[in-house]
Amino acid sequence: MGWFTKVKKPLESIAFKKRIPEGVWCKCKGCKEIIYHNELVESFGICPKCSHHHRISASERIRLLIDDATFEEKDANVTSADPLKFRDTKKYKERLGSAQKKTGLSEGVISGSGLLESRQVEIAVMEFDFMGGSMGSAVGEKITRTIERGVEGEKPVILVSCSGGARMQEGLLSLMQMAKTSAALGVLAEKKLPYLSILSDPVSGGVTASFAMLGDVIISEPNALICFAGPRVIAQTIGETLPEGFQRAEFLLDHGFVDMVVPRLQLKLTVAQLLDFFCGEVAY
Repeated sequence: MGWFTKVKKPLESIAFKKRIPEGVWCKCKGCKEIIYHNELVESFGICPKCSHHHRISASERIRLLIDDATFEEKDANVTSADPLKFRDTKKYKERLGSAQKKTGLSEGVISGSGLLESRQVEIAVMEFDFMGGSMGSAVGEKITRTIERGVEGEKPVILVSCSGGARMQEGLLSLMQMAKTSAALGVLAEKKLPYLSILSDPVSGGVTASFAMLGDVIISEPNALICFAGPRVIAQTIGETLPEGFQRAEFLLDHGFVDMVVPRLQLKLTVAQLLDFFCGEVAY
């Protein structure tokens, strides 16, 4: 009669739990609801329940904006050196290696040429998963080359920012990229070629203080954090509670810092319409 005293194992330990593969479900950072992961992927990271915009990779964003099978990556071999032999809790070279292994990218931005609704464009998209999308020498170089190709080919330039700012491990060399990218955009402006800046969550530091805010039109995704110093730093510095939504896209739109707040799935159409306005409609 020993089976009367047999203790049932909790559900967490029985075999059927193992039949649910890891990563099938995820929690929305907006509404905290559980979402089927594939559904989130198919909607380019937009929650089907509350429309919260989750971060997506640089390659997914290129797939969102650029016509199928038209993107040609450029400067994939441009990578950061370690001129300062920098080390904090880990060597800078080790951090680069870890980021490269995690993302499959050589650096924190993907740049290249492609068609957007049949119009030739130069585009660079930052990858937040690569050391927080930080801007080091290689990132600045790739963005500058993107702008220079736009000048040379007389094509519009689109830069998508998603960054924590300048990369501290390269010191002054990373800060110099602010002037370098801005100077290249000055040449693009002299040629009267359009530059559209798209801001996703987050954009901060030296990226905000340079090319991200120099667009002929500055477009932000909903609720993106856009700042130089973060809200927590500012609140601690001035010792006051900040207004609700401070430094979010909608707040910045109301105060004239961005021109448009556009949901992700409407971005491609919006950019195409803006390019038609600046350059004339494409003859299909």
